[in-house]
Amino acid sequence: MTGTVFGLGEVAQATIALALAGVLGLLLGKLNIRGVGLGIGGVLFAGIALGDIASRTGVHFNPEMMEFVREFGLILFVFTIGIEVGPGFFASLRKSGLQLNTLAASIVLLGVAVTVALHYAFDIPVPALVGIMSGAVTNTPGLGAATQALADMGAGADAVATPSLGYAVAYPFGIVGILLAMLLVRFAAGVDIPAEARAYDAHRRKGSGTLPSLDVVVRNENLDGLTLGEVPGLFDAGVVPSRMRKSGELVVPQRDTVLAVGNILHLVGPAEKLQAMRLVLGVESETRLSTQGTELSWARILVTDNAASGHRLRSLRLEESYGVSVSRIMRAGLEIPAQGDGTLEFGDIVTVVGPRDMIQKVRGILGDETRRLDRVDFPGVFLGIVLGVILGSIPIAVPGLPAPLKLGLAGGPLVVAILLGRLGSWGPFTWVMPPAANHALREFGIILFLAVVGLKAGDRFLDTLITGDGLSWVLYGATITLVPLIAVGVVGRFVLGLNYLSLCGVLAGSMTDPPALAFANAQSESPAASVAYATVYPLVMGLRIFAPQLLVLLLL
Repeated sequence: MTGTVFGLGEVAQATIALALAGVLGLLLGKLNIRGVGLGIGGVLFAGIALGDIASRTGVHFNPEMMEFVREFGLILFVFTIGIEVGPGFFASLRKSGLQLNTLAASIVLLGVAVTVALHYAFDIPVPALVGIMSGAVTNTPGLGAATQALADMGAGADAVATPSLGYAVAYPFGIVGILLAMLLVRFAAGVDIPAEARAYDAHRRKGSGTLPSLDVVVRNENLDGLTLGEVPGLFDAGVVPSRMRKSGELVVPQRDTVLAVGNILHLVGPAEKLQAMRLVLGVESETRLSTQGTELSWARILVTDNAASGHRLRSLRLEESYGVSVSRIMRAGLEIPAQGDGTLEFGDIVTVVGPRDMIQKVRGILGDETRRLDRVDFPGVFLGIVLGVILGSIPIAVPGLPAPLKLGLAGGPLVVAILLGRLGSWGPFTWVMPPAANHALREFGIILFLAVVGLKAGDRFLDTLITGDGLSWVLYGATITLVPLIAVGVVGRFVLGLNYLSLCGVLAGSMTDPPALAFANAQSESPAASVAYATVYPLVMGLRIFAPQLLVLLLL
């Protein structure tokens, strides 16, 4: 029988409890000691306190209603994460991000190995184990994935509630442990913070994400009389001619433009390809080609039209129809060469060179409506949730596992959101979400989830901590927190020679822990830690969500 207060209905009573947990938890999360606080985790502890009070006063909540709120909050949270990280997810796995992601993934895998070792060494029950691991690495979606996996395996109500107890017990040291690991590496290596910041800035300037340009005078007589489209390496091999001086006139170079000795080309592309093209064409020009004082102009245009996004640049026929050249594409903060076979994505910023009146017409083709980036396309959001829930419910048979693996309500929406965030838009649907709206939906979702988890765990928390296995769980959690961080931190600094500030970003990102990132940023004004955190965050979040599910399937 569900107890009520002041004659309130079940819905009203649950709403008040959830709202109170949110209010008190967010206020608690703002309290900090030297920049370190519970953050959004405060909602969990406020929910635990309210759950304990409700249990002692005989107040109970409708379990089906609370289950729905918890799962829907989790879906909102992971879906908005996927939408945010989707555009840069695959790029983060390439080139410079590969080393950082390898280190971060190593922390996750080593943490799983330590967790399994503790399970066999101390016979820790699996429901408690996955909760302790999620709390030790301060990863709330992992807790959601663990509870969902237990429910899918047919575990009882007590078993499903146990991970939240382990999470709550291990969470506080999880926050502190990451800071201790950073400080231990710093003092062991004798790090000079200002020197690390200078070294990072020098490296960043050397490998800037901005595409360089080069003006070249044609001296190769073998090219005289050929069209630009016949010159090997131009247009579709990473080097784009954006303007050209021919017979004393500045023109937009096109594939059928005839080349002559003495012509000057303004080329855009990666530095090594520019130098290779200079050797083919001739010599670097002392004259710098500029559109100032000419009939040509250039503009940066935002791709927001659904008819343009998702299409190959060549299919838009901008050169042939409008006499303009696309020289660069800015995507997720990185400039990439404009190639005919390249596909435009919603939110790309393209640099267009050509006659002013033609540039205005191209704006209409590409969209250039910044307001579209400030709106949430809710049909797209709900369609994405539908697809995510369906994907998460599909059983995947894995050899060696006792039961089929499911992505669940945490993994399914996350995977779909990453793919949709990378796609950007399709037909009438758009998945680019303004940062402020994304953050609001994400916070709302995680507040609902943590409030329910706390309310359901409140009646057992104090008994577990004081008279049960709580103190042992704290030690297990501390081990899971520190061993992987210190091990990878030592390897990253002393073996690989990674910049300390970037390493701090990797350590914070491997725990998906914003307070740890704030601590790392407080050491220096350099963006190194934030860049590394953002680089590893997408991959780590996925691994953190899937790891508890695998442990449940393998160990239960």
